Amino acid sequence: MNKIVLATNNANKLREVREILSPLGIEVLSQKEAGCNVNPEENGATFAENAAIKARAVFEAVSLPVIADDSGLCVDALDGGPGVYSARFAPEGEHCDKLLSVMADVPAEKRGAKFVTAIAYIDENGTLTHCSGECCGSIGYEKRGTNGFGYDPVFMYGDKSFAELSAEEKNAVSHRANALKALYALLQSEM
Repeated sequence: MNKIVLATNNANKLREVREILSPLGIEVLSQKEAGCNVNPEENGATFAENAAIKARAVFEAVSLPVIADDSGLCVDALDGGPGVYSARFAPEGEHCDKLLSVMADVPAEKRGAKFVTAIAYIDENGTLTHCSGECCGSIGYEKRGTNGFGYDPVFMYGDKSFAELSAEEKNAVSHRANALKALYALLQSEM
């Protein structure tokens, strides 16, 4: 296997996946680069179900190995929300502001949160395998940093937000990195 299609056109996700999987010598293509223009409805009840929905749709379109992920932020004070609805929690670009507003009166000891990623991998034979990863932290009181994307400016990992970490620092600890490390080990065992 020398090519895998990542079921996204998100440049940030593509960059992260390429950086982590590059030592395997596998070319990671975006959906667009693979000539695929599908956008299935993510109506699963879990991150794993949504990742599998995306992976199957892209695999059917390209007949190449596929990686799909579904990620989200699970906040203790919101009973695990926004969870699988993280991307739909607020209009594009307003996620952090809405979360900070909802959490305005929540004390520090109840601001725990974790990022969760589920990866669905479909090999060239159509076999589906799941990997997952988490990263625990808390929700800050303001947006900090200019790196990263999504909820990164308000997700605190130690005394820094994810948006204050370098790509290397984030890739060492993030939910997606942890899931991709599990996928990396799986792919390495297949080579």
